[in-house]
Amino acid sequence: MLYRQSIDGCLADAAGAGGLTRAELAATLKATVPALASLRTARDKATLPLLALPGKRDDLQELAEVARGMRERFDTVIVLGTGGSSLGGRTLTTLSDWGFGPRQGAPRLVFLDNIDPATLEMLVARVDLERACLLAISKSGGTAETLAQLLALTGWMEHYQGKGALARSLVAITEPGDRPLRRFAGQWGARVLDHDPGIGGRYAVLSLVGMLPAILAGLDPVAIREGAAFVLDATLGAKDPAEAPPALGAAVSVALARHHGVATSVFLPYSDRLRPLGQWWRQLWAESLGKGGLGMTPVDALGTVDQHSQLQLWLDGPADKMMTVLTSPTANLGERLDPVLATAIGSDYLGGRTPGDLLEAMAQATVDTLVGHGRPTRTIALGRVDAPTMGALMMHYMLETIVAAHLLGVDPYDQPAVEDGKVLARRYLAGSRGV
Repeated sequence: MLYRQSIDGCLADAAGAGGLTRAELAATLKATVPALASLRTARDKATLPLLALPGKRDDLQELAEVARGMRERFDTVIVLGTGGSSLGGRTLTTLSDWGFGPRQGAPRLVFLDNIDPATLEMLVARVDLERACLLAISKSGGTAETLAQLLALTGWMEHYQGKGALARSLVAITEPGDRPLRRFAGQWGARVLDHDPGIGGRYAVLSLVGMLPAILAGLDPVAIREGAAFVLDATLGAKDPAEAPPALGAAVSVALARHHGVATSVFLPYSDRLRPLGQWWRQLWAESLGKGGLGMTPVDALGTVDQHSQLQLWLDGPADKMMTVLTSPTANLGERLDPVLATAIGSDYLGGRTPGDLLEAMAQATVDTLVGHGRPTRTIALGRVDAPTMGALMMHYMLETIVAAHLLGVDPYDQPAVEDGKVLARRYLAGSRGV
């Protein structure tokens, strides 16, 4: 198994009055049956392109060729994009580089997902733009932030690489049709790859949006998709929704919200490599479910770091949170701590142990403490943190989100309120031009 989910800590048997009764869970699980049936139909009739991605292979050769050309010519790839155009790729590539440099033979990937001018200034000052290329990603092709990033860097790329630099140092990903990003790339003769119009940005990680950065980072895209396929097949092949982990997770989340006022969902992995996964999940959960006064606020955290910042609130603050703790085997990993030195500083319990021992003990202690305080806590135990597992987790959460949306009666694929803000921002800029 790539991972094992347990919702025992979310039940009243363990968490007391704050947990679900068996009847509450059973009723909500039953309501997931139509959602699972709808997903099966969508896969069989090929009406939801997302569900075809785990088994898709014919696109990977072209992506490998694009990645090879970028690796041969450049030391740094600057990924321009925001939201789903950035978070999925960042999550995957962190498996390869989580702050200490890329794998041998792979370029450094820099994800520029905001438009803070100070960050742009620092990027230009610290990145060797003579050996850098741009990967601009926008499903609509009109994302203001991505276009602003691209326009801001165009002059600098020409300054360092010469006239017409973007013809060889820009790859764009956007939908077919007359799109601003596609027009821009066309003006320079830059390569454009097609974003499937039927796959929303926050669900696009298994498409070229996530696969190209993953390949650039030296990861195996087939392994990622195989992990996703494992979860998809197990979920849609389950005869009982209780045997489909994403459906069970969705049922627990929605039932806790309905029956126990749980309005916040906390994602707490005990692995630095999984920190970006929480940020990716946060967008997926918030943007897909937060509609019509419904939804549960997502909070991404990191163990053990947030034991020293948020745990006090989780344990002794409002009882309105569901916890999800992700762990992987870390016992005996790392250098053994010198018993003599540990005794000398009055920390005998650390002597002969490893950092991995401490991480594992902290995770288990946090779970037990949360449940002991009546806080509903789900655990997801990973066999390891690698490409197949990441693919499995991301497919799990995409399916869990879709099923939760069905239970809430909202559309998991749109974001109408966000569009209002985009329209206003453009109006403000147009009105203030020249001021």
